[in-house]
Amino acid sequence: MQASQPVLYEENDGVAILTLNRPQALNALDLPTLQLLSELLDMISIQTSVGAVILTGAGANAFSAGADIKYLNQATPLEVREFARLAVRVTNRIETLGKVVVAALNGYAYGGGLELAEACMIRIAVRHAKLGHPEVRIGAVAGFGGTTRLARLIGKGRAAEMLLRGRAIDTEEASRIGLVQEVSDPDQLMNTAYAIVRDILDQSSTAVRLTWEALHRGLNMSLEESSALGADFFGLVATTEDFRIGTRAFVEKTQPVYIGR
Repeated sequence: MQASQPVLYEENDGVAILTLNRPQALNALDLPTLQLLSELLDMISIQTSVGAVILTGAGANAFSAGADIKYLNQATPLEVREFARLAVRVTNRIETLGKVVVAALNGYAYGGGLELAEACMIRIAVRHAKLGHPEVRIGAVAGFGGTTRLARLIGKGRAAEMLLRGRAIDTEEASRIGLVQEVSDPDQLMNTAYAIVRDILDQSSTAVRLTWEALHRGLNMSLEESSALGADFFGLVATTEDFRIGTRAFVEKTQPVYIGR
């Protein structure tokens, strides 16, 4: 993919790397960026050679500073709504891709940029990164899914404080409250992301997919319904060859080699 594109695509050993590529604008999300990101995610969803995705940003300063404010300032209300709806489709696509998606936050993740990361399965960040929802400070709302996902990730009270004050937090606080799972030195960010991805891909792909689906769907269910779904999925994986491989390896104290069936 051309280096001038707003999102770069690379594939390496079953892992797709999507790089937001507007470093001169701190990788702000404009219409072409979201449209291309949507197209690439659709492509990845049916690409059997790809088992996982790493989403990151170009440059050393920002993962993404959020929505392109210059565009929003001159857009009509209907255009803003359509822009937000496209962004919501992108975040929903990330969350329901059916494949591992890791956000590698190489710098600032603000507003819509943080909402992209919140849709990912796992978030890792460089030590100097800042994360925040400054939307209220410009008279706006976190309209790409942040008002929903942030509360589910860190709890209603902490989410309310971040969203209503528009306050940015450092990676130490983000790690403490569970918004990021790993903090990395800048030169180790992608290595850390790959290590996490490879560890997950080494497991049974069916077990990983159903575990994530149980987590994702279970958040919208009662405890009883969610537990029942987990039990159903447990029975479902018992029909797979991977289940027999894994349980036999445990009994025999050997390392399982899964085949994805």
